[in-house]
Amino acid sequence: MKCPFCSHPDTQVVETRVSEDGSFIRRRRQCGDCAKRFTTYERPDVAFPAVVKKDGRRIDYDRSKLQGSFRLALRKRPVPAGQVDAAMERIEEQLLTSGVRELPSSRIGELVMNELKKLDKVAYIRFASVYRSFEDIEDFKHLVDEVRN
Repeated sequence: MKCPFCSHPDTQVVETRVSEDGSFIRRRRQCGDCAKRFTTYERPDVAFPAVVKKDGRRIDYDRSKLQGSFRLALRKRPVPAGQVDAAMERIEEQLLTSGVRELPSSRIGELVMNELKKLDKVAYIRFASVYRSFEDIEDFKHLVDEVRN
């Protein structure tokens, strides 16, 4: 594994841990040149369903887009990274076990909203306000009222 700091090709594994649910392995590595440490994650390489966009295009599932959605919605919110990672794992597990070859992007959006609702109400409202493309203030008010109840 190449060092992300100095690009030296020789790194050593310092510590290895299996996640609680056994779905990935976390490895702490140390560069043999600059001695900086970094973390890598090993996951099984599995085929996710293709994502069908609103305009009909089909794209490959991209974990970084899911991560970006969470990061944007949870910006400046007091939610631990471990909880966000767990939420993403639950979404990916649902995608993998769905058994479908294609999935509308709206389904992924709904899964993200469900997880955000559990994690942080403000983040949920942030995401939903963009995702649902509210036309007027009444739509937004209904969402806030829904969260309050």
